Amino acid sequence: QVQLVESGGGSVQAGGSLRLSCAASGASLSNYCMAWFRQAPGKEREGVAHIDSDGRSRHAKSLKGRFTISRDDATNTLYLQMNSLKPEDTAMYYCAANFFVDRGKRLWGTEYSYWGQGTQVTVSS
Repeated sequence: QVQLVESGGGSVQAGGSLRLSCAASGASLSNYCMAWFRQAPGKEREGVAHIDSDGRSRHAKSLKGRFTISRDDATNTLYLQMNSLKPEDTAMYYCAANFFVDRGKRLWGTEYSYWGQGTQVTVSS
């Protein structure tokens, strides 16, 4: 059973940066597709970025290069570096994992079986 625990959230002013971490246990994630999602109050869950087991990644186009997903398989940890944060980035951020996800669905939350509890990011103007 894969367990995921996010950390690194907090409150930051617009223009600032945060680095989220997602520590995994219960399995080696080196063969898993990993992703970050976020959900703001009253809004649908949104795929932020995903990274494949071979290191290839894709980010939501709306982010315009401000966020970067990465993984360290040696420590079983997923990261999300968030720069130039905006108030509209305020949300609960979740990491997710699944052994296999179809290429065209890797930002679909419904394709992931394992989820963390989330970490809150609040950006003030």
